[in-house]
Amino acid sequence: MTLKSGLARSGWGQACCVGDYNNDGWNDLFVSYYGQNALFRNNGNGTFAEVTKEAGLLQDRLRWNSGCSFLDYDKDGNLDLYVGNYIDFDIKTAPLPEDANCTYKGIQVACGPPGLEGGKNLLYHNNGNGTFTDVSEKAGMWGILGAYALSCGVADFDGTGWPNIYVANDSTSATYYVNQKDGTFKDQAIEAGVAYSPDGKPQAGIGVSVGDYNRDGLLDIVKTNFAGDTDSLFLNLGDGSFDDRTYQAGLGMNTRLLGWGVSFIDIDNDGWLDIMVANGHVYPEVDGTQVDAAYAERKYLYRNLRNGQFEDVSLIGGSGITAAVKARGFAVGDFDNDGDLDAVVNCVNAVPQLLRCDSTLNRSWIKIRTVGTKSNRTGIGARLKVVADTGSPVLTAKPGTPLTLIEEVRSCNGYYSASDLRIHFGLGEAKKVDLVEIRWPSGAVDTLKDLDVNRLYVIQEGGKILKTDTFAPLKKNS
Repeated sequence: MTLKSGLARSGWGQACCVGDYNNDGWNDLFVSYYGQNALFRNNGNGTFAEVTKEAGLLQDRLRWNSGCSFLDYDKDGNLDLYVGNYIDFDIKTAPLPEDANCTYKGIQVACGPPGLEGGKNLLYHNNGNGTFTDVSEKAGMWGILGAYALSCGVADFDGTGWPNIYVANDSTSATYYVNQKDGTFKDQAIEAGVAYSPDGKPQAGIGVSVGDYNRDGLLDIVKTNFAGDTDSLFLNLGDGSFDDRTYQAGLGMNTRLLGWGVSFIDIDNDGWLDIMVANGHVYPEVDGTQVDAAYAERKYLYRNLRNGQFEDVSLIGGSGITAAVKARGFAVGDFDNDGDLDAVVNCVNAVPQLLRCDSTLNRSWIKIRTVGTKSNRTGIGARLKVVADTGSPVLTAKPGTPLTLIEEVRSCNGYYSASDLRIHFGLGEAKKVDLVEIRWPSGAVDTLKDLDVNRLYVIQEGGKILKTDTFAPLKKNS
């Protein structure tokens, strides 16, 4: 459908993010490029129109654009746009590989970014008329310590009701843009404890996912890093800071593989977020050498033990996890509408993988799609809380307490990817959802009670249920 849909643009595409930037009821697509970015307006009939120039998003110079996200940083009801930048690369002045003499464990390889000028991250303000204005410098995007931006995670991490931006940077400290609520951001990665590794070293950050893995009502961060290092897990302490729990949580046992895509994902619908990581080396030259690595690698799958720790269940996760592929980013969504979460994985020089979750636990779930009115139409930035009685004290934080889950609607997830905008909650053995609370970016709060499980609810700002769907799952062939 690519040609028919109007998405057949060629180029060095990098990341994508999704959101209804013009509030016409149809989700649009932004793709970052090495070169000129592209904004595709959804025409509502299965086709898209590229409107980059009309929207004011043409850039006056060649940039290596990277991770992106729609967000309403000033809460005016219109989706703004963050675009990371990797390096200011000029092929005319960059050294040739043979001159640079870059090596990895004794093997000559392509050079990484150190020594090159880092790119400047960009912020575009939505003018509300289909156009954007570059406010990057004025908003404080450029006065930061980190550079070499890759993926980002956008969420209200500090409970102020305003979105912040966490950025994984390659080969240097991470960036944490904290919203100052006046149109500007301040980098507080060091103060918040998310800039470096536990021993104070910069890491080669790649992918980012956000979720409340310990169910304390605060959004945490998981980040993938380069081979030879652990991935990172940051626990939100609720006071504007985070604690690195990588080792305590059990993620520190794996250092050999090179992580790209990552996502908090409830694989068994028990209401506790698990973690999936897509791996693949960056250097094809490692194949057939003495290096303890291969270009194609298996994935990591971590099961949440409900006590702040994870169990590595990769080797029993099925062929979608154990098969060695040259994976990069992946998106999460229930493609067959059977109530469990699946994933589609992008692979280098190979067809994608479609990973179908075949859970036989038959646990309950609920999906919610948000439709803003005063807030942006997609509902990006809306905070959802779901409360249900699981009927099982094992699945709750304390015996006798109901299952309470939170999530936010986000434009991007993982590494350069956009996941299903229908927010999925696993509910264990619950027979009914006692409460759904939605805190919209506008400040409005909607409360719905006594909802049926195993349904999709499309909820409009104001508390109106526009649609419910029980789905008719695709038949699974062995």
